[in-house]
Amino acid sequence: MSAPVTVAIATLGCRLNQVESQEMLGLLGDHGFTAVPPETAAQVYVVNTCTVTGRADLSDRQMIRRLARQNPEALMVVTGCWAQTDAEAVARIPGVDLVIGNQEKYRLPELLRSLVKGAAPEVSVADIQTARAVPVAPFARVTGRSRAFVKVQDGCQHRCAFCIVPMARGVSRSQEPKVVLDQIQMLIEAGYREVTLTGVDIGHYGWDLVPRTSLAALVRRAVELPGLRWLRLSSVLPAYFTAELFEVVTGSPAVAPHLHLPLQSGSDRVLRLMRRPYNARRYRDLVERLTQAVPSLGLGTDIIVGHPGERDEDFQQTVEVVGALPFSYLHVFPYADRKGTEATRLPARVPPRVLRERSRALRSLGREKNLAFRRGLLGQRRPVLVLGERDRDSGLRCGLTSNYVEVLFAGPEELTRELVEVRITEVTDARTLGALEGSVA
Repeated sequence: MSAPVTVAIATLGCRLNQVESQEMLGLLGDHGFTAVPPETAAQVYVVNTCTVTGRADLSDRQMIRRLARQNPEALMVVTGCWAQTDAEAVARIPGVDLVIGNQEKYRLPELLRSLVKGAAPEVSVADIQTARAVPVAPFARVTGRSRAFVKVQDGCQHRCAFCIVPMARGVSRSQEPKVVLDQIQMLIEAGYREVTLTGVDIGHYGWDLVPRTSLAALVRRAVELPGLRWLRLSSVLPAYFTAELFEVVTGSPAVAPHLHLPLQSGSDRVLRLMRRPYNARRYRDLVERLTQAVPSLGLGTDIIVGHPGERDEDFQQTVEVVGALPFSYLHVFPYADRKGTEATRLPARVPPRVLRERSRALRSLGREKNLAFRRGLLGQRRPVLVLGERDRDSGLRCGLTSNYVEVLFAGPEELTRELVEVRITEVTDARTLGALEGSVA
């Protein structure tokens, strides 16, 4: 009997890509393949790519070339969003044997069976706009991390001027509630204390299902599952915050007090250019209501700096909105053209020097907001989920508070995945330190 074929998956980009890599590993395991880490020798390498920015494309290309150079005899498979949107460019990279789209990820075991290393790469990339279902994959058994993620939705209904994601992911489509709840239950039984619901546009969850449902209804059912301590939501557009979603997010003890609400700009004029479905006043009102209902709320956001048409006064409005709201962290992205998006055709480009200056200023403000938020935790005793990895520099245990602050503290190895109580003892620009006080029942 021949030994199982070894497969390594290198993942770039978003959390959803990480979840889908785990799903692919689950499918491969079901079909007799053996998973190995991407830094080790394997017979097949799969690179799961991102294309949200030009820098992401560069990282994809570098990863593919490095793995092909280090393992010239191995089969090289490329999938993900870059493979979906520019399969021809991917196929031209020396060493690539197979290019598959985002839906074809779930046919990977079948496609590998007939794959041989040859002169011309095979390309299997269907039109993602025709996809109408979210495949089910047995990822839970192979998830080895301290935190678990469940994909509830894929694709996006919006057509923001700057965004290539709808071209890479297709229209919004939801996983059936029973499938999601069963996956969460499996993860709880496997020992996970926290589960994050993830997708591309999770606020749109359930609109395409029959009977129609909603993210609020899904969360309400999920928090009732016995054994689940924290349910966390990935990024949610403010436009989706219905009264029902607001009520369950702020009123359920099992929903972690942490939200990521993308702002992108504090200027209504730029938000219109971006084709975002809200304005700055609506955003501020929602944040003020949320933080009043949940005073310890950890709040993150995304900002795009230098979108075509952004003037000095528009940027200043963004700075004012960010300064006025209690963000605990910012993700700042300098605008970059993505082929095929509406923003590439807009006039009034922001000069590169100005783009760098604005990005630097906003990141500095983000660090100030983060430090202020963490200082507000000093002396508090907070429940913390213990992560598997220790801090490289100090060797201390690393944990995550419910409001999404990473804390370092001394503790034994067996605490991984456990909820413990930690008192916050020190906050610096770079880190938050604490002292272990005991377990959380």
